[in-house]
Formats: sequence, C-alpha cells, structure tokens
Amino acid sequence: MGKPIIGISGSRIIDQQGPFPGYYRSYVNEDYVDSVIQNGGIPYIIPFNEQPDVTIAQIANVDGLILSGGHDVDPRLYNEESLPKIGEIWPDRDYFDMLLLKEAEKQHKPVLGICRGAQLINVAHGGSLYQDTSYRDGLTLKHNQGRTPDIESQSVALEPNSYLAKLFGRQTLSVNTFHHQLIKNVGKGLQAVGHASDGVVEALENDDASVIGVQWHPEMLHRSDREMNKVFSDLINKAMKEG
Repeated sequence: MGKPIIGISGSRIIDQQGPFPGYYRSYVNEDYVDSVIQNGGIPYIIPFNEQPDVTIAQIANVDGLILSGGHDVDPRLYNEESLPKIGEIWPDRDYFDMLLLKEAEKQHKPVLGICRGAQLINVAHGGSLYQDTSYRDGLTLKHNQGRTPDIESQSVALEPNSYLAKLFGRQTLSVNTFHHQLIKNVGKGLQAVGHASDGVVEALENDDASVIGVQWHPEMLHRSDREMNKVFSDLINKAMKEG
C-alpha cells in the first residue's frame, strides 16, 4: 500500500493589492502541508466550495482529514447571537467543514482538528464556545501569544488515561497558543482530555480517538519541537490502516 492521502480543509483569501485586487484564492498555510509530508503522508488541499456533492466526493478521495484553523465559528450554530468581541465569521465555511467532518466520520476516516478545527468539532457534536476569553468567568490566561509561532508559551496538562497522553508518553506539554475563543460545553461523544493551567480546554478526543482536536498549532511547532510530529504521524498511521 502506498502513502495515505491526507486532506487539509482549505480556506479562501482575497487579494488586497497587486495586479488582481479582490481576486479569490484557495489556500492553506504551508506548515500543514509540510507536517503531512514530513510524517509520511501525501497532502491534498481540499478547496472550499458550496456544492455538497463535491464536498462528499472530496472526502471519498482522501484517507484522513485535517480541519485547519481560520475564522471564528458562527455562534448561531450553538444557539447564541454574536457578542461584541467575536471575530470575523464565515458561515459557509462552517457548513463546508462540518460536512467534511460528518462524511469523514461516516466513512470511518480519522480526523485531526487544529485550533478552529477543534472548536468546530466540538460545535458539530453539540458543544458550545466562549466567543472571547473575556466572556469566561475567573482568571483566564492570555491564549493568543501574537507573533513567533514556533515558540511555546503555555503548558497543557493531559488526562492520564487519555489517548493523547499515551501518544506523547507524558501528561504535560508545552505548546503555542493563538486563539481568543474557548471551548465551553463539551459536545456529545467527546471528552476534554487536555487543559491549560487556567482550566481552559485545550484538547478533545472521541471514544476511539478517531477524532482528535487540539487547540494549539502543532503544525507551527513541528520543526522546533519534533515531538509535535506525533499528532501527524498518528493521523497518518490511522489513515493507512483504514485505507
């Protein structure tokens, strides 16, 4: 069997300058692509589209799925109205990503959600989010370190018996952090298995760990902290078994 194909959910960027201002481009950050290649997979960018039959066919042609970062998740999906500090939303991408997730689960293909991807997994399973860190009661750490994505600025404690703790072989990780929304109520069929020192949920997994969500960005750390490659090699190994 050849290397498994890992689909990476794509976003869209609009040129603001240059020869084609206002021009739409499909893209993902290159770190996602490199993380898959370096860990033995074949990366395919899954471009955003609004045709459900196309999206279903896209998932049918990959062996595993990475839900990438990006916009805030539309709060109407968890029965809330937008609060003043929410960031930019893109409801059509929410629908696209949720369909990718639904079909991947239906087709028994492993999923790794990163940052927005983890939040979207939670919402798709009936969970909810804090629309901004300021809406959470109690002391909340700074969860967006700004620049220097390859520097680890926060610790995450993993539940002792969780799949992720076994994968990493320890219960404490150092991670980077670039999010202002937080997981509030955990969705059905998911367990919160990683927490920052302020109690914020930083990792989720389902019962058989075929769906994993991490709130940090391992793709940005995979060169500076080789241990972060474990989440990608794990996804690729699972995809190989399912393929």
